[in-house]
Amino acid sequence: MAPDLKWKVLSSEYIHKGPWATLRTDKCQMPDGRIVPAYYVLEYPDWANAVALTEGNKIIMVRQYRHAAGVVSLEIPGGVIEAGEEPVAGMKRELLEETGYEFNNFELLCKLHANPSTANNLTHCYLATGGKKIQGQHLDEQEDIVVEEYTIDEVKQLLAENKITQALHCSTLFYALQKLGAL
Repeated sequence: MAPDLKWKVLSSEYIHKGPWATLRTDKCQMPDGRIVPAYYVLEYPDWANAVALTEGNKIIMVRQYRHAAGVVSLEIPGGVIEAGEEPVAGMKRELLEETGYEFNNFELLCKLHANPSTANNLTHCYLATGGKKIQGQHLDEQEDIVVEEYTIDEVKQLLAENKITQALHCSTLFYALQKLGAL
């Protein structure tokens, strides 16, 4: 039997509460009794992303600036799941807002932790198929997103050349490519 490795939270204090990220510090007790006086935890809402295939079997990718890293990033569509929203509903909303495409099939591929040592949220990763453009983009005030379409082979090449660097998106792409029999 595996030993119990879970820490007991003795107290928590919020340092910052914001709409996209919250920072707290926990005082914890380890199973052997040692005290961790201040462990910092980033609280984020859950996220969703999708490998989105159009009716023409193209993968929709989005290109946008990511300020924290200072890069223009090629990614799959995705975003924050709003409070009270089901993950698949959030993904459908994000796809429509970011790309203008509506999809008729969604399959949950996996749930991933971005960094479970410092962040508490999950990313719900989907394969969306049957996409059809039905409207223009409806972007948030700070979004500037370019929508691009790639063949499966082109996406595989982009991955091989390290042109897609967002780790959660690379993981979802690999799960989707495996599901599609493309690996």
